Amino acid sequence: MAAVMEELSEHGYAGARLERVAARAGVAKTTIYRRWGSLDGLLADLMAEHAAQEIPVPDEGDLGSDLRALARHAVASVKDPAVRAALASIVAAAVQGPAAREVLTQFLAGRTATMTIIVDRAVQRGEAPAGTDGAGVIRTVTALIYYRLFIAGEQADEDLADSAAAIAAAAARAGAGQGAQSA
Repeated sequence: MAAVMEELSEHGYAGARLERVAARAGVAKTTIYRRWGSLDGLLADLMAEHAAQEIPVPDEGDLGSDLRALARHAVASVKDPAVRAALASIVAAAVQGPAAREVLTQFLAGRTATMTIIVDRAVQRGEAPAGTDGAGVIRTVTALIYYRLFIAGEQADEDLADSAAAIAAAAARAGAGQGAQSA
């Protein structure tokens, strides 16, 4: 997986070659084809490995602070060039193919489900109305960050994290998404 991260970091998804991944890993190319079948297979395992890493759920005492801590963690993670390249690669692959899209969808759904407790606690404290779509609030935070990174091509920093968190918190407090289906 380190070899895949290095390859993606240097060449991106479009320029990545299994031959170079094999050489970096010190294995035969046939070994990679036999186990993963393609670059998308490697990306699926890479995302599964990343998804298995536990991320602590922020508990700062209020919705805005919790979302800010979550957003800052997301921004900090993509400051690592290898992580950013891998995420950009899986996003690019997801646009082009259903297999990669499913991998990304499952990864994001797992992360989102873990973090909805932030919104659940806010509802219990009376900071957001009952029925607030917790998954929608969490997706809003990350969507704002990932849009700016991968679509607009802007840099991620703490100001971006704080802005994304403030927007999502304000929307949740105002009842946006109330009663919407969580997924």
